[in-house]
Amino acid sequence: MTNSQRNRTLQQVRTTLAGPEVLGAAREFFARRSGVYSAFLEKEGPTYVSLRGQGGEEIVVGVAPSNGATSVTASSYMFDQQVARFLSSLPPASAEPVA
Repeated sequence: MTNSQRNRTLQQVRTTLAGPEVLGAAREFFARRSGVYSAFLEKEGPTYVSLRGQGGEEIVVGVAPSNGATSVTASSYMFDQQVARFLSSLPPASAEPVA
């Protein structure tokens, strides 16, 4: 028995954007991708969005407060490069936590 979640790549960054701004940016970023790399909102909550793309591919983006910044975690099986591009488009938070 294989666990399909095992092959997913989990990527994480910290950003200066608030959680709702990050989730809105994810919806917009993946909706405007061309062709096979576009993905559209399937489910959402106050701390996550789940997007569905070509062939049923799922992208999940979650947010949580993190020492004066927002921690953003994203996962996908086949869209890893697009997820990395999205995460790199977010303004980075400083490496030092705010006291």
